[in-house]
Amino acid sequence: MSSTAADPIAWSRVDVSAGLGVGTLFAEPGGFRLEAGETVAGDRGRFSTRVTVHADLAWSSRSARVEVLSAAGASTVVLERRSGGWSVDGSRVPELDGCLDVDVAATPLTNTLPIRRLGLGPGEYRDVWAVWVDVPSLRVRRLGQRYTRLYPAQGRERYEYRDGADGAFVLSVDRDGLVVDYEGLAVRMT
Repeated sequence: MSSTAADPIAWSRVDVSAGLGVGTLFAEPGGFRLEAGETVAGDRGRFSTRVTVHADLAWSSRSARVEVLSAAGASTVVLERRSGGWSVDGSRVPELDGCLDVDVAATPLTNTLPIRRLGLGPGEYRDVWAVWVDVPSLRVRRLGQRYTRLYPAQGRERYEYRDGADGAFVLSVDRDGLVVDYEGLAVRMT
């Protein structure tokens, strides 16, 4: 896999009436930066989200900023990891200790970080803890996740993502580890 995506990519949401997301991955000194945005119209209302996640060279999240514009107005949550501990909007949250990933519900792009970091072979799996950010509420919580690398199909690498709250979903990824299809959530637009 190469280190970064060349161009922004776009996804169409398949779980809502209308939804479009766009994002990209940049290499920067000392790590990587994910930038993504999404606009959704569905059962949970209409909202727009902007996401920035900074990761170190080992693909572990260092910080994130998630902004939402909805009927409730504009809101933002800022996450920072220092010495293994996380703060949310400047307040230390010990229950998030040990989490290496930030997973934002608004974009499949954040799944790239653990996929790249774990370096799994076909049939291997790893359990991880993530700082999970719900959108549009911006509620933050610790979420146990399992990534299992499946065998390739139709020319794509595949992973099963599983968590205790929502179940299991198959993700197909491109050569950069960026999600092409996220079962039940999004599909890449060409």
